[in-house]
Amino acid sequence: MSQLPTVLDVGRVAGVSRQTVSNVLNSPQIVKPETREKVEAAIAQLGYRPHASARRLRTRKSSTLGIRLDPMTNGISGSLLDRFLHALTEQADRRGLRVMLFTATGPEDEIRQFARLRDGADVDGFVLTATFVNDPRTEWLIENNVPFVTFGRPWGIDDMNDPRHLWVDVDGRSGVRDATDHLLDEGASHVAFLGWPTKFSTGDDRRRGWRDAMEARSGLDPTQLDALQADSEDDVAAASQAIRALIESGVRVDAVACASDSLALGALLVVGAEVPVVGYDNTPVAGAIGLSSVEQPLDEVAVGALDLLLGDGAHGIVGWESSSPEKRHRLVTPRLVVRERSPIGRLA
Repeated sequence: MSQLPTVLDVGRVAGVSRQTVSNVLNSPQIVKPETREKVEAAIAQLGYRPHASARRLRTRKSSTLGIRLDPMTNGISGSLLDRFLHALTEQADRRGLRVMLFTATGPEDEIRQFARLRDGADVDGFVLTATFVNDPRTEWLIENNVPFVTFGRPWGIDDMNDPRHLWVDVDGRSGVRDATDHLLDEGASHVAFLGWPTKFSTGDDRRRGWRDAMEARSGLDPTQLDALQADSEDDVAAASQAIRALIESGVRVDAVACASDSLALGALLVVGAEVPVVGYDNTPVAGAIGLSSVEQPLDEVAVGALDLLLGDGAHGIVGWESSSPEKRHRLVTPRLVVRERSPIGRLA
């Protein structure tokens, strides 16, 4: 078996010192462009790859991100975070980073895991999901100067633009507004909204998108719009009950915009193919049954999260202190995926 090339081999082929090769690998901005090009050409020629373990010992960096593995949920849209995790792992690997999964029973337990992983130098930073108002996790990470980024906005009045809180999110308000506009374009005037209870900030944001479109185009007054709203936990059976109760109350429903695909499937089982329904998350179930749905670009979210954590240097996790002030938050635009009306009939 041939011996793997070393830094010395790269330096010999490029005609530079070992230190210059090291600078190209770790601080390329300080190396003259023509010298950097020679070293990079030698690296490509030899097929050299830095020794990850040695680099971790030298830099005291693990090149590892920690992320909580969320518990299983009953809702169809629970697969969203699994898909995000897959996208994040792929994008991290392309940048020479690893992802470490851990579990926690709740926010306080997750904070204990943060402390354990930080004290053991197991990770350099964290990616958080499922953010909520007054989230104690982000407060702890900021107070302890631990780099992190969240998939989801802070949702608090004071921390929405906090430079110490890096976040990337999908513009749910825009997505549901587009979905509602589509239903209005199709001829509906009384578009109902099936969402989550108001304790969910993400759901409130999506509800505002429906309200924006309806106030601008439906011609209905505020009282009529209030009557067109129904809430349900993210469960198919509960969603069916909620939309059935709305219809049985005598409210006219021409179409339904939903905060998730789980809710949309529940509505579809009640209204059947005669009433158009649009979901959110574009899950595999939506594709299988022909349900129009809003798609979150999770690859773009993953790229954005890593861009924010790595900052301008892209040579290790730097967190908010080294990132550009204008590059600490990113709002990604979703897209509506329109399909032929689902053939699923209503339940008896």
